[in-house]
Amino acid sequence: MKRKIYDELLKWKERNGDCALLIEGARRVGKSYIAEEFAKNEYKSYILIDFNKVNKKILDLFDNYLDDLDTFFLFLAQYYNKILYERNTLIIFDEIQLYPRARSAIKYLVEDGRYDYLETGSLMSIKMNVENILIPSEEHKITMYPLDFEEFLWALGDETTIPLIRHCFNKLIPLEEANHRKIMTIFRKYLLIGGMPQAVNEFVKSSNFNKVDDIKRDILNLYRNDIVKFARGYEIKVINIFDEIPSQLQKHERKFKLSSLNKNARFRNYEDAFLWLNDAMIVNICYNTCEPNLGFKMNTKRTALKCYMGDTGLLLSHTFDINTINKEELYTKILFDKLEFNNGMFLENMVSQMLTANGHKLYFYSNPSNIDTSKKMEIDFLIPKSKITTRHNIDIIEVKSGKNYTLTSLNKYINKYNNELHQAYVIHTSNLNVRNNIIYLPVYMTILL
Repeated sequence: MKRKIYDELLKWKERNGDCALLIEGARRVGKSYIAEEFAKNEYKSYILIDFNKVNKKILDLFDNYLDDLDTFFLFLAQYYNKILYERNTLIIFDEIQLYPRARSAIKYLVEDGRYDYLETGSLMSIKMNVENILIPSEEHKITMYPLDFEEFLWALGDETTIPLIRHCFNKLIPLEEANHRKIMTIFRKYLLIGGMPQAVNEFVKSSNFNKVDDIKRDILNLYRNDIVKFARGYEIKVINIFDEIPSQLQKHERKFKLSSLNKNARFRNYEDAFLWLNDAMIVNICYNTCEPNLGFKMNTKRTALKCYMGDTGLLLSHTFDINTINKEELYTKILFDKLEFNNGMFLENMVSQMLTANGHKLYFYSNPSNIDTSKKMEIDFLIPKSKITTRHNIDIIEVKSGKNYTLTSLNKYINKYNNELHQAYVIHTSNLNVRNNIIYLPVYMTILL
């Protein structure tokens, strides 16, 4: 599959070995695949060391020969039966979190300078994966996310839709209605399937929603097993939060209520569990900022948060977790809007996913004032504009799934924080429109924010 991260790998290769590259991402997001494709295409030879099934002889090399790299490389080449070419061989450390000793060896391997090193890993920040090792400064990190909408279209063989969307977005003109309906149908498929490469690949091959759903449930089970294995000491809290995500997102305000887990629950007792899920990139955490200015992080109320799934396709399978349901029928009814349920949670989750893939940290604004109703408001997402000026630096986003909706909070925000506001967006399922300085964007244009 064509992935945008490939261009970042090419830019790193131009640095000519001054650092290793670490690709972080959730499990099954495609890190190993893209690493090996890059190696095949861009190097004369490569070695892939998969620490999930590596022979102990290879592990012993890191313990015994880092002070004798000539011998280290001779053994490595002989074991994998590969010729190593100076400055034209890539050595991949796959699933490096499973053997942190190899990660700490990057310092010496990069200093040696003969070859390039690419690491892939999940759960990289989890405590047990960084204990007792020196994190190398000679390591550049990039993050890999599920396929975004453009990559999904590429997988379907479509390279013309996004240029059209981008043109209309830049000109602030609507698409022809027939084109809009066609793209919304494709986008709904993206929302149902999500961006996990295995699920997308199965859909491309078979168009069978049952098979797609089976793959997504396997990934969810993998995540659950990871929680039990790696979230030691608070795995029950992590699982409880993970299982509660659909229930929390279907609420009107989407904020995570700890009281649903335990009436006496306190955030300080669950904070590590939320951070674990966020570090594992299973979820995207959205924090409440108390002051809508560029200092989002300085004004964050960390005890008030929304917990979105990292992939909306996984959220769908996580939500409809009933084995007796005919998944083909379920997906088809959702696709053609024939099922009565709260689809707003999936649309908002997808917006969070698309913003995250574009590099945004997620923040929402909430003022729950019960004293002055003019101050009571909640805005789904706040992002900074790209070029900072003295004033008007914040874009605000409201997500609306239905055809009939009100903008009470958005209008209150515009009146109260006009000096900070750059642009107000309403993300909806209808065509592009501009009214009263508010830009109404079809949800598929979120990729351009």
